[in-house]
Amino acid sequence: MSKIYRPTYAKINLDYLQHNYSYVQNLNPNKTIMPVIKANAYGHGAIKIMNFLYEKGVRVFAVSLLEEAIELRNEHKDVKLLMMGPILKNQLIIANKYNIDITAYDESIVNDLLKSKYNLNVHLKIDTGMHRYGIEDEQTILDVVHKIQNHETLNLEGLYTHFATSNEDYEYYKMQLSRFKSILDKVKKKPNMIHISNSSSGIKYEKDFDFTTHIRLGISLYGLSLDIPKPPLKPVMSLISHVIDIKTLKRGDKVGYGATYEAQGDEKIAIIPIGYADGWLRSNKNALVEINQKTYHTVGIICMDAIFIKVDESVILGNEVILFGGLIKTDDVAKKQKTIVYEVCTNISYRVPRIYIKGE
Repeated sequence: MSKIYRPTYAKINLDYLQHNYSYVQNLNPNKTIMPVIKANAYGHGAIKIMNFLYEKGVRVFAVSLLEEAIELRNEHKDVKLLMMGPILKNQLIIANKYNIDITAYDESIVNDLLKSKYNLNVHLKIDTGMHRYGIEDEQTILDVVHKIQNHETLNLEGLYTHFATSNEDYEYYKMQLSRFKSILDKVKKKPNMIHISNSSSGIKYEKDFDFTTHIRLGISLYGLSLDIPKPPLKPVMSLISHVIDIKTLKRGDKVGYGATYEAQGDEKIAIIPIGYADGWLRSNKNALVEINQKTYHTVGIICMDAIFIKVDESVILGNEVILFGGLIKTDDVAKKQKTIVYEVCTNISYRVPRIYIKGE
């Protein structure tokens, strides 16, 4: 018996996920793809995404938080899990217990690691210009590499950096790339994993690198990109609801909180059971939705659990409503919200069930 009761859900197309993974892999046949499934796989459902890719033979994944890594470790004991976010001294014992690769991103955590006796795989993050996490000074980096490689229990498993502008500012991208390559050239004993490319770099530039081993595939795994022109990816998530009620208004009738929308004549208003608690934010006011392959405008203020759509006579109770994933793209929603597609997907809350499809 289904445990999904509400007529609002996110449809996750696993065939599209496979298409996107294969597209990037085919561009880079000699590199290992490391799917990034942090933030609940960018809102797509980390465990389901991991299990699907595991069935396809994927054995290395990246997350941000220790909690995320532990959740996935409890699913599979034999995968490599890289935690890219910060870790505290008192959490090293947990990373050791769950066999989680960790990121050394500043001298403080490096000193804690060097004093520890835990058997840990360590990835050293190099700050080449993002100025978020990572060590910037070249000599410090080389000293840390030497110390970790000569530690009795630590293993320097990887070196990596993160690009700030791979989808827009090529000159800054080249500067970061040059800094990383300059440092890497001075590392005598190269670690097993060298990874610099995010989705954009992995699609556009990674094939030209002969010194890297892995690609961190994030947003483009899910069929989305900030690049223009867009690569031939397939968006994995569609957001769907249904018409749950229809109101017939007369001229002067008002709708919703604040009574901000007033009918200009006889109008039909469809009620859709989705709202800002589901991640359909109030900034989507006046957005379009799709019903029966036609688009209709949202009216009034978006509620916590409902939105109002001005419709015509063709719309009836029970009609499917596609908020994005059909005529309306995730990029359209991002533009409306004045944000990026990452935020659109990760905002879709736990209240929205994920339904997984394949082979359709």
